[in-house]
Amino acid sequence: MSFPFRLSIIWLLLAVLNFQAIAHPVPESPKWLTYSGGDGPGKGKHIVLIAADQEYRSEQSMPMMARILSQHHGFDCTVLFAVNEKGEVDPTMPVYPEKGKEFKSHHIPGLENLASADLVIFFTRLLTLPNDEQEQIVRYIDSGKPIIALRTANHGFLHALPYQMNGKRIDWGVDILGGTFLNHHGNWHADSTRGILVEAQKNHPILTGVKDIWGTSDVYRTYKEGGSLPAGCTALVWGQPLLGRQHDDPPNRELEPLPVAWFKFWQTSDGKSARVFHSTMGSGEDFKSAGLRRLIVNAAYWGLGMESAISPTSSVEYVGPFKPLESGFDYADIGVVPKPPAAYR
Repeated sequence: MSFPFRLSIIWLLLAVLNFQAIAHPVPESPKWLTYSGGDGPGKGKHIVLIAADQEYRSEQSMPMMARILSQHHGFDCTVLFAVNEKGEVDPTMPVYPEKGKEFKSHHIPGLENLASADLVIFFTRLLTLPNDEQEQIVRYIDSGKPIIALRTANHGFLHALPYQMNGKRIDWGVDILGGTFLNHHGNWHADSTRGILVEAQKNHPILTGVKDIWGTSDVYRTYKEGGSLPAGCTALVWGQPLLGRQHDDPPNRELEPLPVAWFKFWQTSDGKSARVFHSTMGSGEDFKSAGLRRLIVNAAYWGLGMESAISPTSSVEYVGPFKPLESGFDYADIGVVPKPPAAYR
C-alpha cells in the first residue's frame, strides 16, 4: 500500500469520526424538525422542544427558539409537534369530546428521542396521548434532567400522567412545575402583561441581561387569592396586568402582580434533583419580546448547569423571519390550518 493511499485512508477515517462527533443525535424525518448546533457554548448538548398547544402558536414559536438556540448558542435542537391522523401539525384538534363526534387522541411523533435529550422545553395544552407516549414523557420527567415549561404547559395534559411515587399520584402542574392554571388574572385576550424582575433575584443567572419583558398574553393565576407560590419555588418575574394591549399602556391598579416566571427543583423517584423553570408567558406574540427570549435562553443554560456560559450580550435575535399569528381559537379568522412539520422550518 503506497504512502499517499494510506494517507487518504487516514483522512477518510478522520472525516468519518468527525462527522460522527458532530452529527445531530436525532435522524432527519418529515415528522419533526432538527437543527444542528453551530458554534457556541451549547455544542454537544441536545434540546427537545415540544410544540403541542392549540391557542398560543407554539408551532411557530418553538421552531423560532430552536433556530436561536442552535445557531446562536450551539445546541442541537429537535422540535416535536402534535399531529393529526394525516401527520399534519394541527392545532385545531379538539381537546374535549364533541357531541356526536368521535374523539381522537393526540399524537406526538418522535417522543422516543427524549431519551437523548439533555433538556426538554414543554409547550403542551390539555393533550390526550396514547399510553406509550405518556410513559416516554414520564421517563424523561423522572430522569433528573432539566425541564422548561411554557404558558399552557402547566395544564398540558387532560388527564393525569401515569406517574406515581410512594403510592401517590404525581401532579404534573402542581407537583412538578409548582402551579397549574386556575384562572385568568385579568381580561383574557383583552389586556397585556409587563414583566417586572424580582429585585431580590436580579443577580440570578436566569435574569442575566434580561430587560423589558412585555407581551399580549394575560397573567395566569396559579394559586388561590391570598396565597403564594408553593414552598421551594422562587419567583423571578412578576407579571403586572396592563389596561390594554400596547407596550406603554398603564398598569391595572386593581390587579396585583403575580409570578409569571419561577424556578424550583424536582426530586425524582430515585432521589435525583431536576432543575425546573416555568414561565406562564409564552404566546407567539409574547416571543416578540427580546427580554422573554433571553429569559428562556438563559433558563436553558441554567437548567443544564451551564450558568458560567450565560452572557448578557449573547444574541437572541431571530434567525430568519418570525411573524406569529394571533392567539385564540377562531382558527379560520386567524389563518390556522393543518400543515406538515416542514412548513414551520
